[in-house]
Amino acid sequence: MSVNLEYRNEVLELVQRTEDFVTSDVLPIEDRHQGDITAAGGDELRRELQAAAKAAGVFAPHAPVEYGGLGLNMSDRAPVFEAAGYSVFGPTALNIAAPDEGNVHLLTHVASAAQRARYLAPLATGDVRSAFAMTEPAPGAGADPAALRTQAEWTGSKWRITGRKWFITGADGAAFFIVMARTSGEPGQRGGATMLLVPADAPGLRVGRHIGTLDRAMLGGHCEVFFDGVLVDQDAVLGEVDQGFQYAQVRLGPARMTHVMRWLGAARRAHDVALDYVASREAFGARLGDLGMIQQMVADNEIDIAATRALLVRACWELDQGEPAAESTSIAKTFAAEAIYRIVDRAVQMCGGLGVSDDLPIARLLREVRPFRIYDGPSEVHRWALAKRRVRAARNAGRGL
Repeated sequence: MSVNLEYRNEVLELVQRTEDFVTSDVLPIEDRHQGDITAAGGDELRRELQAAAKAAGVFAPHAPVEYGGLGLNMSDRAPVFEAAGYSVFGPTALNIAAPDEGNVHLLTHVASAAQRARYLAPLATGDVRSAFAMTEPAPGAGADPAALRTQAEWTGSKWRITGRKWFITGADGAAFFIVMARTSGEPGQRGGATMLLVPADAPGLRVGRHIGTLDRAMLGGHCEVFFDGVLVDQDAVLGEVDQGFQYAQVRLGPARMTHVMRWLGAARRAHDVALDYVASREAFGARLGDLGMIQQMVADNEIDIAATRALLVRACWELDQGEPAAESTSIAKTFAAEAIYRIVDRAVQMCGGLGVSDDLPIARLLREVRPFRIYDGPSEVHRWALAKRRVRAARNAGRGL
């Protein structure tokens, strides 16, 4: 196996342009509005930042070239997305924020030509936003997608969708939804799900309340969405009927890794801010950065950053080889979600009272990264799946005592 750890000059130049753009155009707005994208202007701000990103040549690095993107593979996205994530508004500016980025990836790989023209093209260019509607209130789909309860019934001429979703990121203002609905089987069964493309103005579709969460940087909130007999045509089916769980894997593995990329950028900013502080702040007769306990936190942050990048590189390489990468993406996601939180938490501690204040960005970054241990699969679920596979492999190999 050969893994090339060098990036092409074109990628390195794009990373530098992204860093420059985020520093000059994005960070000042984030800081002025304390990382709250709604307070900063919502969709109007998005359009302004994306126009600036296009002018800077850093827009849509992940999208297919034929739709105005730069066409980067997973490995080359990693340093670019990290550079964008240095500001929590950076991914929105580059059109690589969740859920749109993951939906671009899914539509690129699964959609028909007509669906790509109708949905992928305007999404990739930033003309519209989208949402991915899978999560449901208990006892419906959550960390266990097989619990899916939203129903799509074929009437003979149309699909009728009935159900309730919640925690649907970006729902408020989305132009369309990719809806996961059960078309066969019963809740608890692994198969029988279908993905359906549903315009936001379809009769019977209603976006409800925003569910308040720790994070403030995701446009369109995390919302309840109701489907009350929504009717869509056969051509709304994304891929094939009853294959929705299979297509979800096309989206989820890469989306977990792009989450790692973006939030690693946020953690790196927190670390950089803390480093600047401890390098100059004096206490107990020395600079804080010269004290052993502070140095240990700095070193532990550097280790967590390096380890996260290493796991990310491996997982992205596997994805680029066309492998499922289920194990490597689970490992990278679980480690990174916890390491990123540790990095920002240590940065808070290093900065003392300022670390929990609004005078520095670290406190709000802590709020932003904490949900990552739950989003795209709680750490406990990933650990359970990893352990289950290992135990099953050992049993099949006959290694039991």
